[in-house]
Amino acid sequence: MRLSVFGPRRPVMYNGAGMRWLVDGYNVIRRAPTLMAREQRSLQAGRDALCRMLAEAARASRDQFTVVFDGTPGGGATSSGRGVRVLFSRAPERADQVIARLATAGVAVVSSDGEVRRAADRAGAIAITADEFLARVLAPPIPEKDEDDDPRPAPKKGNPRRLPKKARAAKRALKRLGHAPKRVS
Repeated sequence: MRLSVFGPRRPVMYNGAGMRWLVDGYNVIRRAPTLMAREQRSLQAGRDALCRMLAEAARASRDQFTVVFDGTPGGGATSSGRGVRVLFSRAPERADQVIARLATAGVAVVSSDGEVRRAADRAGAIAITADEFLARVLAPPIPEKDEDDDPRPAPKKGNPRRLPKKARAAKRALKRLGHAPKRVS
């Protein structure tokens, strides 16, 4: 069994413990206008903004995020809040190559880079575009509803054009009489 940054490689089970995500850092930053604005100030500001966003998502979902950036000659790993781990690739290796190497079955890989997505598919990972990911993460949270919050009755089951069971039974019974009822004036 090979080891990865997540520990032993094995498929992720959806048992409430959360999912594992591999995020192509600069790819995601450059797809979100708010993150791109931070990155224009400095690369570190863009990375910090992305890590804060992922830490919030990790807190809400109990998922584990590993964000990979193109790195320095030494590479390295750091932690950036609970549920978020940051990896820097070692030169000359690119972040795309690190993600492709770490992608395994059951892991969700976030990147809009076609090469990374194909590598994730080959590894059995779930490939998600950066735009899809950002749309979900940046969307406002869905408020939890109490049972009393919804004044509308639950939708009825079945075909809406079909008569109710009792009305159908009445129609069948009347039909058995063999003639249409007379209208009394």
